[in-house]
Amino acid sequence: MAPDLVDQVDIVIPTIRSLDFLEQWRPFFEPYHLIVVQDGDPDRQVSIPDGFDCDIYNRRDIERILGEKASCISYKDSACRCFGFLMSRKRYVYTIDDDCFVAKSPDGKLIDALHHHLRNLCTPSTPFFFNTLYDPFAEGADFVRGYPFSLRIGAPTAISHGLWLNIPDYDAPTQMVKPLEKKTRYVDAVLTVPHGCLYPMCGMNMAFDRELIGPAMWFGLMGEGQPLGRYDDMFAGWCSKVVCDHLGLGVKTGLPYVWHSKASNPFVNLKKEYKGIFWQEELIPFFQGVKLSPESTTTEECYLELAQLVRENLIGIDPYFGKVADAMETWIDAWRQMANGEKIV
Repeated sequence: MAPDLVDQVDIVIPTIRSLDFLEQWRPFFEPYHLIVVQDGDPDRQVSIPDGFDCDIYNRRDIERILGEKASCISYKDSACRCFGFLMSRKRYVYTIDDDCFVAKSPDGKLIDALHHHLRNLCTPSTPFFFNTLYDPFAEGADFVRGYPFSLRIGAPTAISHGLWLNIPDYDAPTQMVKPLEKKTRYVDAVLTVPHGCLYPMCGMNMAFDRELIGPAMWFGLMGEGQPLGRYDDMFAGWCSKVVCDHLGLGVKTGLPYVWHSKASNPFVNLKKEYKGIFWQEELIPFFQGVKLSPESTTTEECYLELAQLVRENLIGIDPYFGKVADAMETWIDAWRQMANGEKIV
C-alpha cells in the first residue's frame, strides 16, 4: 500500500467490550487513526491497548455533538458505527467488529485485511459486464476474450465488502439448524456485484470510499426502542447499492477475509430479526425496483430521493418505515452540517 494512504484512512469500530483484540491487529492498524463508538452504558470504561491513535465516543458524546439529530443514531446496536462515519474526515473508512481477528491464507500468511480493501477501492470495478476471471484489475489477471473494450476502463469502486472465516454470518434460523457449521473454505477471488443486483452486506469487515458513497452509509434505526435489529448493514447495503447503480459506481465482494471468533446467541438474534425476516420479502423487491430520477446527481440527492420513496412505498408495511424515512433525512442534514463545519443544533 502506498504510504500516502495512511493519512487518508479511518478505522471505525463499534464496541460494547474492551478492545484487546487490537493487539493482534497491531502490525496492521497501529499507523492509522481509529474511531471507536462505544455502545450501551456510557459509564463503562473501554480498555484500549497503548500505542493506538484513537478517538472514543459514547452516547453522551453523540447527543452532545448532534443534539436533536442524535435521534438518527441507533442505540444498543452495531448500527451506532455510522456515527464514526459521520465523524471521519478521511477519504476511506474501514469498519470491523471487535470479535474479528487476523485470518490466515492457505499458505499460513497473516492477511492484512485493510491493505486488501484499499487495493479493491483503488482499482476499478466492472459492474456493467461480468469478467469470468473475476477481478481483472487483480495482480496476474486481465479481461478475458470477448470482454468489450469500451467497458474495460471500469467504474470507480465505492465499496469493498470483505468476508470471514470460522463463524459464518448467518441469520438466526440458519444458526439454529447449523449450530456447529464453520466456514473453512478460502476462495482467492474478488467479484464485482453486477449492476442492478442487490447483495447482503455484512458490516463486520468492509470498507468504502467516503467521498463517493459516504452519505448513503447510514445503518438504519435499530436496537433499543425500535422493532428491528441485525438488519442495519442489510439496510445500508440495499440503499448504497441502489445509489451506486444510479451513479455508475462499483461494489466489490470477496477478499479480504477476517477470522470471526464469536457466534452470537441464535435465540436472542431471532427476537431481533423476526420482523425483518418477514419484511425483507417486501423490502428487497422494493429496492430492486427503485429508479432514481436523472435530477439526482450526487449521493446526498440520491439518498434524499430514496428516503421519500421509502416513505411513500414502505409505510404501508409498518409505520416504522415512516420513522426510518425521517431519520434518513436527518442523517443527510447532519452529514451536510458536519461536512461544512457548521454547529449542529
